[in-house]
Amino acid sequence: MPRVIVFDVNETLLDMRALDPLFTRMFGAASARQAWFNQALQSAFVTTITGEYVNFTKIWTTALEMTAARYGTPLSADDCTAVLDGMRTLPPHADVPAALERLRSAGLRLAALTNSTEEVAMMQLSNAGLAHFFENIFSADIVRRLKPAPEPYEYAAVRLNVPIGRIRMVAAHAWDIAGASRAGCAIAFLARPGMVLDPLMPRPDIIGTDMAEVVDQILATERPS
Repeated sequence: MPRVIVFDVNETLLDMRALDPLFTRMFGAASARQAWFNQALQSAFVTTITGEYVNFTKIWTTALEMTAARYGTPLSADDCTAVLDGMRTLPPHADVPAALERLRSAGLRLAALTNSTEEVAMMQLSNAGLAHFFENIFSADIVRRLKPAPEPYEYAAVRLNVPIGRIRMVAAHAWDIAGASRAGCAIAFLARPGMVLDPLMPRPDIIGTDMAEVVDQILATERPS
């Protein structure tokens, strides 16, 4: 029986580089976008570890405020709105639609699991033209614990009605891969530019430099009989 293939959303499926012109206008450097997202991840990890839940939309906002303070740049309400709106309208990476279609055509079950709120996740994947590929779009907000804590992966398994070992998590983030693996999922790492595995974490059996390579390997191991 093939595993259910569960995808991370931001940076794995959706291309956050689309925000670079906005961050260049606001902070004078496209690199500020990555600094902001890194801060958002750090804040998410801190709230999760310390047990004080904050949803990801609020984390995006406070991380933007911290980035503005770090750059010494005033941040207007319109700037914040523009970033949050931009996150809801990210395009898919060019390699994603055809790859998802190959998996679905092969008869595999597909789902998405993200730290974004359910409302944002549904909007993101609908606006990107990807929502129809997934039987479920799960948000860690439901369990009030953000990935890489085990609860979001466990929740997805329950909702998909499969043992957690029958999920294969696909992500471009080493921390997401690590969390899924520790929770009991099979894992696949999408090594998008700048993304590397953490040597301290379990090594995935599937690694690809683009989504087509990842899907080739998934189909070789998970194709229905």
